[in-house]
Amino acid sequence: MRVYLLLLLVSAATTYLMTPLARWCALRFGAITAVRDRDVHAIPTPRLGGLAMLVGLLVALTVASGLPFLSSVFTDPRPIWGLAGGATTVCLLGVADDIWDLDWVTKLVGQVLGAGFMAWQGVLLFQLPIFGDVVIGSERVWQALTVLVVVVAMNAVNFVDGLDGLAAGMIGIGGTAFFLYSYWLTILTVDGGRGNYANLATLVLAVLVGMCVGFLPHNVYPARIFMGDSGSMLLGLVIAAATIVLTGQLDASALPAHDGAALLPRQQIPVFVPILLPVAVLLLPLLDMGLAVIRRVGAGKSPFHPDRMHLHHRLLSLGHSHRSAVGIMWIWTVVFAFGTASLVVLSTTQALWGLGLGMVAAALLTLGPLRGKNGGAQPIITGVTPAVPPVRGAEPRSTTGEHRPATRTTIGPGRPTTTTGPARPPAGHPTPEKHP
Repeated sequence: MRVYLLLLLVSAATTYLMTPLARWCALRFGAITAVRDRDVHAIPTPRLGGLAMLVGLLVALTVASGLPFLSSVFTDPRPIWGLAGGATTVCLLGVADDIWDLDWVTKLVGQVLGAGFMAWQGVLLFQLPIFGDVVIGSERVWQALTVLVVVVAMNAVNFVDGLDGLAAGMIGIGGTAFFLYSYWLTILTVDGGRGNYANLATLVLAVLVGMCVGFLPHNVYPARIFMGDSGSMLLGLVIAAATIVLTGQLDASALPAHDGAALLPRQQIPVFVPILLPVAVLLLPLLDMGLAVIRRVGAGKSPFHPDRMHLHHRLLSLGHSHRSAVGIMWIWTVVFAFGTASLVVLSTTQALWGLGLGMVAAALLTLGPLRGKNGGAQPIITGVTPAVPPVRGAEPRSTTGEHRPATRTTIGPGRPTTTTGPARPPAGHPTPEKHP
């Protein structure tokens, strides 16, 4: 555990220290989120936070490669190279999108290439740890399924990335639950609790949590930098990689609930946890993405057509403040992720009771503003679109294609400030991440 915590700290410290440099790069190259009609933030904000997280990932993996405890993980370096190469590919793809606003087809092709490289290097989902080792088709099927899982995870995180600190907090919380489960499972399946607990999935999850922890101080409301597509796709790929390594390559006979021949009915839920937990960790992002696709396709629009109907938009419409909306989404993530993970340390009855009570508490907090007149929170303000300021002689792009000279904002080394212009949004007005 101490080695994993060390790598978590290395990843967090590196990400934290590199984020100001990523912010400078965003200002230098004009990677700034302009205020659009669908947004709820009031001032343009630099992005490219994913660059800092990528450096945190690569530095932590480099440090890990020199630790004797993890030597067995690096015996076959191909999965590590696959993770590093895939992460670099999608992060640079996100950087290009943050600067030049790529079309969705180009982004999808880049995502497939990044996921495909990882699969080519051996990070493959080739079996399901249920009722024995259910092997999935041929190697081509494994590769296609792996790419599908990774691409879905990347887009799910990107869809939910809409408020300051939201995506980083949710992935950090879910990653923590997944990390604890992976470490616990490794202890129980290695020499009866004795031996080397080194495990690639646990390593990746520790580094992932560190990336989120290091980025959050710069990203919580009011954010000084957004992670952008470079960050959201990176987080999605890394957590998908950990899921594939743990779930898709797990020996079902080694699970504590498996007796090597058959499963008793009361033992079936723990065996499904390796599949349920990744879904629970990404449940809200997957739900948000699924609803968005259904909503947009049903309206005859592209699945990637932006709107203001994401889950976080709905929380703001209920009357939650920016911080409250983010907190509610974090709480739901805690309930689903840790509630599912508890199935392997508590009895099924205890775990389900805890999960049920957590869901009731989260629901009450979610609906809290309805008990009062707007709950004292500020509603979403629409139609406020400040002009995009020049950055070293160039204006950041606006996807609307219009120039709206409403206010003038200056972005410098410190916090952005509005200097002149008409009425400003009230203090505390939400500032979301870039989202589809």
